[in-house]
Amino acid sequence: MNRAIDPQNLQRLVVTGKSAIRSGNWALVDRCAAEILRYDRRNADGWFLRGLAAGARRMYREAHGAFSRVLEADRERFDAALELAALSVVLMRHGEAATLLDNIEPSLQQSPQYAFKAAETYSRLGLHDRAWPLYRRAHELQPDSERFQTGLAACATLVGEIEYARGLYNGLLKKHPKHQRNHYELSRLGTAKDFEHVDRMKAVLESSQAPPERNIFLYYAIGKELEDLGEWSEAFRYYELGGNAAAKQARAAGYNVNSDIELIDSIIETCDPDWLESDRSRGDAGAADRQPIFVVGLPRTGTTLTERILSSHSQVESADETFFLRIAIKMASGVPGSDAMSPDVIRGAARRDSAEIARIYRDAVGYRLTDRPFFIDKYPENYLYLGFIARAFPAARMVQLRRNPMDACFAMYKQSYFRQAYTLQDLGDFYMAYDRISRHWRAVLGERLIEVDYESLVTEPEAQTRSLLDRLGLEFESACLEFHRNTRPSATASNVQVRERVHTRSVNRWKYFEDQLQPLRDRLEAAGIAIS
Repeated sequence: MNRAIDPQNLQRLVVTGKSAIRSGNWALVDRCAAEILRYDRRNADGWFLRGLAAGARRMYREAHGAFSRVLEADRERFDAALELAALSVVLMRHGEAATLLDNIEPSLQQSPQYAFKAAETYSRLGLHDRAWPLYRRAHELQPDSERFQTGLAACATLVGEIEYARGLYNGLLKKHPKHQRNHYELSRLGTAKDFEHVDRMKAVLESSQAPPERNIFLYYAIGKELEDLGEWSEAFRYYELGGNAAAKQARAAGYNVNSDIELIDSIIETCDPDWLESDRSRGDAGAADRQPIFVVGLPRTGTTLTERILSSHSQVESADETFFLRIAIKMASGVPGSDAMSPDVIRGAARRDSAEIARIYRDAVGYRLTDRPFFIDKYPENYLYLGFIARAFPAARMVQLRRNPMDACFAMYKQSYFRQAYTLQDLGDFYMAYDRISRHWRAVLGERLIEVDYESLVTEPEAQTRSLLDRLGLEFESACLEFHRNTRPSATASNVQVRERVHTRSVNRWKYFEDQLQPLRDRLEAAGIAIS
């Protein structure tokens, strides 16, 4: 029952709570919320304040409940719906988040802040085509906001608006010519034709007083453009500078490549043929519609190209890259803690019914799908979990990309976000472990694993596409050869390249750096890995 309170005092509590939000005094926000709700349990402002305070303390379920109470009291509170959608993403309630955003989108058009927050939430859901118009609207309403420009530029890249993105990044760099991340993003938008941008980046680097770990993006960006321009030796020098700095940073944060190798070895040990045949739940064998096609492999080995080819088929759609399988395995394992994968998680999940993994995964991915009979999950790292896929999804297709080991390794080495590849030493150790698990899956899964050779795919695209479609049980469609016309967003490292026609420029690319990569080649060949 509500207790009487002076409406003016109630309003003062609301004003005080909102003021405390701006100063980050969450304890005061919570006290104001408690006092408001003490007198009126249906007060929307009180629940809104409680939700913000709980969210700030990472009490996400409590925050979700509070914002739900706001909407129970006032269905028109789209600010609460927006907060609720963001929390639903955190809590793995992706379908709920998407529905909330879809329902309130018309109410966001006059607020740049709300439009931008909704766009960010759509982006976290992987719905970049839905985020795009909201980013544009936020920028239109507040064109001087650099935060909005940066978000819009990133989304423009994902949806294929490359020239638009280039204009935004150039505009941002005019204001802040030393912004390293924007230089890096600009360098990714195409092939350098001259040294103009390289010279600008070198000038920024020369003026930098920061340690190497603060210059990582510039090192990789300069290396990339120098490679575009055929300056092979100098390009590698910058890649090496970037890798060494990134490795130092990663190790300071606790990373050791041996943890990745131990994970791979634990999977090989756990997921053997006897384990594969031991499952009695039969996964989601009863699910006849919307069967997954998992496209896996090392990053930069043609997984995105394969995804674009297949998703151009009328019977296939793409869920893009998702972490949902890894999350499902982690949740099913019963191992507490963060979502980091570990040998304990693998062993725990291996003891559970695979049907649970299938259920969690399908519940998570469903919001991204329509009614097409097949969908692609193209998260390269799912090569780790092919055994779990085979058990949980008896009807699933599994496609693994293979690429010349040296090209595969070098493609990873020259990126800023593959920590296994920051140094040639770590890269060699990791690739040998990858080779072990690839051979393991080949032996365990047999014909269920469809292997695609990257070099063959780009040199004989029609023949290889026909062969792949046939193995997947799909009729050939000419649209698959016109994948560059596919307008779907792409959130991968190759999102610019997939807008191009198939080409062979990346085949044997590593040979331009043969001398620098010789130590890596020697280590791989010593381990019995053939280099063509």
